[in-house]
Amino acid sequence: MEVVNALGRRKRAIARVFVSEGTGKITINKRDLAKYFPSTILQYVVKQPLNKLGAAEKYDIKVNLYGGGFTGQSQALRLAIARALVKINPEDKKALRSEGFMTRDPRSVERKKPGQPKARRRFQFSKR
Repeated sequence: MEVVNALGRRKRAIARVFVSEGTGKITINKRDLAKYFPSTILQYVVKQPLNKLGAAEKYDIKVNLYGGGFTGQSQALRLAIARALVKINPEDKKALRSEGFMTRDPRSVERKKPGQPKARRRFQFSKR
């Protein structure tokens, strides 16, 4: 199997994934998954598509990850892994889509408006 690459985005985070056959090692920015995401919840989020297909020990995954915060990065990585797995085996798409792993979450931060302290927050109104 050749190396398969895919892209995942969430908020301001971008994950570029390179999947090859291997032993299940996930390397993010030349660091191990457990070192990059110390939280077990975020590690679980990243491995969700692999666990759904039972392919956690079949592929080595190398990731370039930048932008955003840790939650956005983990969800961007989940989308990228799911897209790469579909490139490898198109029959898996239905199972991954039913879990919601193939859908890019479009929500992002609303911009700050001029004359206001935040996006929706207004300055305190004074009647007198």
